Amino acid sequence: MNLEKVEDLVKVLLEEIGEDPKREGLLRTPHRVAKAYQFLTSGYTKDIDVVLNKAIFKEDYNEMVIVRDIDFYSMCEHHMLPFYGKVHVSYIPNGKIVGLSKIPRIVDVFARRLQVQERMTQEIANAINEYLEPKGVAVVSEAYHMCMMMRGVEKQNSSTTSSAVHGLFREDARTRAEFFSLIRTGTLK
Repeated sequence: MNLEKVEDLVKVLLEEIGEDPKREGLLRTPHRVAKAYQFLTSGYTKDIDVVLNKAIFKEDYNEMVIVRDIDFYSMCEHHMLPFYGKVHVSYIPNGKIVGLSKIPRIVDVFARRLQVQERMTQEIANAINEYLEPKGVAVVSEAYHMCMMMRGVEKQNSSTTSSAVHGLFREDARTRAEFFSLIRTGTLK
């Protein structure tokens, strides 16, 4: 990202909304906004291979693995306003497991892009499916969208849930039901 170019664009935006970019409180705002967007869209520059850092291990374990309540923050591609919430990820290993910290990192790769929640959920599931080749993958995301809360319909208590399932989670209703039950009733608080 060309930070200087983004700073210039933010100065123009400030002027267009009726502000003075030379006002004391706004002098560093273009730089701060450019740095914020660099961070908030850092998923475009991430490579899953690098994120995983060879943390896929052979293991003879074939029961459900769940990492739940992964916080995420993303940006709606339609209004460039934040949406945020939690992602729950499960997979059933097929001879390979992944270091648990890598799952939230995969979530961040896709969350830190201009997104729609539905695609982000599917991208997370597809990446885990591709790299681990498990017997099944399930991903659920639950989010609040600022584009619905602070503008438009202005519904502050509405949340959106999306899911993506592969393999056994798609084919076996009992496996899918177990996953949904476990993410609703987790025992840790």
